[in-house]
Amino acid sequence: MSNTGFTEYKVIGLMSGTSLDGVDIAFCRFTINDSKWTYTIEVGETIAYSTEWKKSLLALENTDAFTFEQTHVEYGFYLGELVANFIQKHNITADFVSSHGHTIFHQPTKKLTVQIGAGSVIAAKCNLPVVCDFRSLDVALGGQGAPLVPIGDKLLFENFDFCLNLGGFANISYNLPSPNGEGEGVRHAFDICPVNIVMNAICATVGKEYDNEGELASNGKLNQLLLNELNQLPFYHLALNSPKSLGKEWVLKNIQPLLQKYNLAAADVLRTFCEHVSLQIAASINDKKQGEVFVTGGGAFNTFLMECIQKHTVHQLIVPAKKIIEFKEALIFAFLGVLRMRNEVNCLKSVTGATNDNCGGAVYYN
Repeated sequence: MSNTGFTEYKVIGLMSGTSLDGVDIAFCRFTINDSKWTYTIEVGETIAYSTEWKKSLLALENTDAFTFEQTHVEYGFYLGELVANFIQKHNITADFVSSHGHTIFHQPTKKLTVQIGAGSVIAAKCNLPVVCDFRSLDVALGGQGAPLVPIGDKLLFENFDFCLNLGGFANISYNLPSPNGEGEGVRHAFDICPVNIVMNAICATVGKEYDNEGELASNGKLNQLLLNELNQLPFYHLALNSPKSLGKEWVLKNIQPLLQKYNLAAADVLRTFCEHVSLQIAASINDKKQGEVFVTGGGAFNTFLMECIQKHTVHQLIVPAKKIIEFKEALIFAFLGVLRMRNEVNCLKSVTGATNDNCGGAVYYN
């Protein structure tokens, strides 16, 4: 489909991250005019998970096949109902829904990535077309299936040198210059390290959902031995130009045993982990030309974490309006749905390591 001329899309984006904060729902408007994309987030909400849903999603990877499939369908009904209520509440007229789902398994080396939330059920419940299952095609093509956000960074946030998201995991996206100095080069992106998936779990041990503005971490003591062991994990020493993605399984295998080994107070673990995150982010970008880092995701609200990152990096951190911080990922997945509906590339081989750029996503019509 041609990129010329003016076209508008009205899309509801759904995003559930590994930190289990809740479901982000954003009603977004996209326009393309002579190959230039613009966007607005008309309205957004985060629906916190109930205790029951949190327990179910956390335990799902260890259940039997029947329970897994049943939850996949029930979660689809849950998402569909959230969308239907969101539409009614805000009097929305949308073209379609674009849903990331909730990741249960992400093991691309085994050709496996699974996001639950049946698209067919969402479509039936909210009476709109649904795009979902964005990652599996890329994994089948030999890619990591992640990160997927960089195509949105490239087309919607091109004014920034780096786009850094601090969600369950930290991931970054930027353009690599072309070898001959001509053209825009290629987009490069990768997961850096865990963030909220670890820090929220630490906070849960002291009865908190998250560390508000980093207050706990700021009062903790840095443990150099733990920090050293964290920084020595093999993942952090993979080449920066290689495809790299992280999942919950990696955290359980590599991070949790270290935290348990040292048996520190929650504040001390948070303080040390903030330092770890900051050092890993700095190591990922400090060899690049000084520029602006556009920071989004829940971690952008963690004042202490942001101070730690700024202390270690030569780049300037740019924090946008609250609506963009909270709903950028839902916005991007809405945009990936637009590209899928246009049969255009929405996943970059330069990012994931797949054999070719591809257009991922299953579409359900009702």
